[in-house]
Amino acid sequence: MNLLAFDTSTEALSVAVRRGAAQPCVHEGAGGARASTTLIPVIQELLARAGLRLGELDAIVFGRGPGSFTGLRTACSVAQRLAFGAGTPALPVDTLLAVAEEARFAAGFERVVAVLDARMDEVYWGAYVHEHGAWRREGGIGLGRPESVAVPAGWALAGNAFAAYPARLPADAPRAQVLPTASALLRLAPAMLDAGLAVPAAGALPLYIRDKVAQTTAERAAARVEPNPRP
Repeated sequence: MNLLAFDTSTEALSVAVRRGAAQPCVHEGAGGARASTTLIPVIQELLARAGLRLGELDAIVFGRGPGSFTGLRTACSVAQRLAFGAGTPALPVDTLLAVAEEARFAAGFERVVAVLDARMDEVYWGAYVHEHGAWRREGGIGLGRPESVAVPAGWALAGNAFAAYPARLPADAPRAQVLPTASALLRLAPAMLDAGLAVPAAGALPLYIRDKVAQTTAERAAARVEPNPRP
């Protein structure tokens, strides 16, 4: 398979291109507000390095969220534009699933509670189990205070929320400080494509868990004086 994958849901920009069975061409760099201006040039550079044109891609794989609102809009708009232009299907992948896959690849964890910093004193989380060569999610995707994240015995915790909330996430679980990477998306893509999860360009849409992106002045003031809830 010829695949392009990218994730802009966090503070990092991660892009990868794989041509057939060759080693992927990978870029890892600063994202955030810069992702909207650097993503297309990075994609063009990696496609050139891999010797591929857009029309030769089998799918455009992207992290659909949850994550940064600006980052998700960037990823979806670029995926839609490229998929329309190339007549190529898009493959949306949950960013928390990509975190779980990166934790499996980096640390060998196969029961993972993936946690991403959602800002506003909250985190996104989801629980994933890897069995028989495939991942499944247990339950839904959550959004709440770090103290609300539960990690069952024998499970690991993975993601990027540890620096922001060092003492507010479960301390007794094994940890992997990882991000949702384009390399993880490439590893997930073949099974997801075989399962028929690709969508036309118009279906390259973000997964929003939070319906509010900013607090009022009163809400920010209340958050400063409210004590952190106990686990």
